[in-house]
Amino acid sequence: MPELPEVETIRRDLTPLLVGRRVARVRIHAGGERLAVTDPPRTLERRLQGRGVVAIGRQGKYLLLRLDDGLTWVIHLRMTGSIVHALADAPPGRFERARIDLDDGATLRFNDLRKFGTWHLVEDAAEAMPHSGPDALSEAFTPEWLLSRLRGRQTSVKAVLLDQSVCAGVGNIYADEACWIASIDPRTEASRVGLTRAKRLHAAVLETLRASLADRGSSFSDYRDGLGAEGLHHVRVHVFRREGQPCERCGAAILKARVAGRGTHFCPRCQRK
Repeated sequence: MPELPEVETIRRDLTPLLVGRRVARVRIHAGGERLAVTDPPRTLERRLQGRGVVAIGRQGKYLLLRLDDGLTWVIHLRMTGSIVHALADAPPGRFERARIDLDDGATLRFNDLRKFGTWHLVEDAAEAMPHSGPDALSEAFTPEWLLSRLRGRQTSVKAVLLDQSVCAGVGNIYADEACWIASIDPRTEASRVGLTRAKRLHAAVLETLRASLADRGSSFSDYRDGLGAEGLHHVRVHVFRREGQPCERCGAAILKARVAGRGTHFCPRCQRK
């Protein structure tokens, strides 16, 4: 699933290409109807047609296209979605679910293998993401906030990091990476993390997100940036999908376990409960 670095890379790619542009036509293809959440597909197409894009924001894993009528087009890529700027005559991708024609002759192509991506057209973006907490790169996400969310929780540290009401934008890749950087076993009970380790974990979350953002995200499978290219960070991860390989810090073999319902990678020697 595209996480914060991937969605932020797309936002940065699309901003100079979309802001000031107008939507000429929208076509949600047969099989892509689940995209339309707030309206039936044909209605959503009509409501978007003719609208101008005035800004592109992001909250966690959500893209927020602010339109000239005051509404916000909220796009969530979910597990396998991508939105790519392309020429009008570019052939449709195998998993293209929608096409947006722009007034300058270019297009946006929404591709989604699993068909879990969603579009909302709303007055208040919060309507489309009611459980989203502070963005993990925002000033509201502080060590003290993270500690307050860890306290009293009998679930794992990994589960807290995956909770979008705690640090919006962090998913499976960067939760594993942050735990490794902070030398914390992701299976650790959250309530056992004190202020010192909470500060270390907070710094680790920022470190891994910023490193991936500098590499334009991680392309382990379906992720493509706003121009259709892969990210580079998947070749620089410390533990994610490195099961059986040596830990670069202590040399022990990386293990994989099921934590918080997700495949989780960690070093059994230098990540401590």
